[in-house]
Amino acid sequence: MRFPKFISLLLVLSIAAFGIAACGDDDEGGSSGSGDSGSSDSAGGTVNIYSSLPLQGASKDQTAALVQGIKLALKQADNKAGNITVKYESLDDSTAQAGNWDPDATSENARKAAQDEKAVAYIGEFNSGASAISMPILNEVGLAQVSPANTAVGLTTNEPGADKGEPDKYYPSGERHYLRIVPKDTIQGAALATVMKEDGCTKVAIANDKEVYGVGLGRNVENSLKDQSVGLAFNEGIDPKASNFRSLASRAKGEGVDCFVFSGVTANGAVQIYKDFSAAIPDAKLYGPDGVAESGFADPKKGGIPTSVGDKVKLSVATLNPESYPPEGQEFFKQFTAEYVEDNPDPYAIYGYEAGRLVLDAIQRAGSTEKQDVLKALFDTKDRESVLGTYSIDENGDTTLTDYGIYTVEAGELKFDKTVKAAN
Repeated sequence: MRFPKFISLLLVLSIAAFGIAACGDDDEGGSSGSGDSGSSDSAGGTVNIYSSLPLQGASKDQTAALVQGIKLALKQADNKAGNITVKYESLDDSTAQAGNWDPDATSENARKAAQDEKAVAYIGEFNSGASAISMPILNEVGLAQVSPANTAVGLTTNEPGADKGEPDKYYPSGERHYLRIVPKDTIQGAALATVMKEDGCTKVAIANDKEVYGVGLGRNVENSLKDQSVGLAFNEGIDPKASNFRSLASRAKGEGVDCFVFSGVTANGAVQIYKDFSAAIPDAKLYGPDGVAESGFADPKKGGIPTSVGDKVKLSVATLNPESYPPEGQEFFKQFTAEYVEDNPDPYAIYGYEAGRLVLDAIQRAGSTEKQDVLKALFDTKDRESVLGTYSIDENGDTTLTDYGIYTVEAGELKFDKTVKAAN
């Protein structure tokens, strides 16, 4: 996912106006160094944090930016939270073969962190389905888990959109350990339905990819369309490995569908299904969620949708243009641009940065190297003034932020259109 060119220019022009007060190593190996651990231990101890994200496949541009954001947060803090030294390791929950997150890789990452006595936080997962696997493992040992991207409702509540047994099945200890800094899908579903209503949609077809995220969001969109008095033709689960979806597109055409939304992730047949629906119903408006709001979907040079299809697409994602963020957020993008010589940073970088900053803040507030103290401090987060805006974490682990950005696709890049404020 990329910022439009006019925003990049604004960032480039601003680089000279600031400097980053930071020092330390920032190699690409996944760890942020902390120097000599002996002196740090005597000062206040050392803790470890991990991230688990799909670093291969369609989401790799987004997740690379997330990791860079985390590293920048640590570098600016000199790998310290108060007098406690913080070491970071980036883990990959994907495989080259899958081109997406993988259940075995996710389990392995969660077990590695759970077995580390010095671990106090785990930033991940990127995909809600992956978190459904790692959450019970981390919950057993009470290791704080902070997701910078999960939106599936059932991970935290049993509100509409959740599946049977959610969220309790993710918390075998009976205590909460998971929180997220992006708004959940009751809000994203409402945002998508609001935009479709504004665009004059009269009958909508939904296809979901049958994963935790896709199924739950599909239900949320369906419920919100009903609230908006917009007609629904169907909400159908698909086989993500199918070679094409022409029969489903033909069915939608026969039922008078004028708008289509895919509820799923890029790796699960997204490009093909948009191509098939665009061909079957040329005048249909096409919509999608944050699961496809990435360059692997939008850019035809990276195997994404053709430009002719992209012209019809609008996407919702909980990232805004830099000018929509508070001054701290705008300053972050300048800092990120300077640090990584990237004049067009992926918007998800800010979520990696805030996840890192939030964890550092919780460790400092806890003043402890004990995982239970850091977990408590995270859930005690109230009225935090951050790069994302001011937010709190509620008792379920959800953020109080509610803004979603709506993006169009132009020449293979996502262009910010507007902010939708939706209530959950």
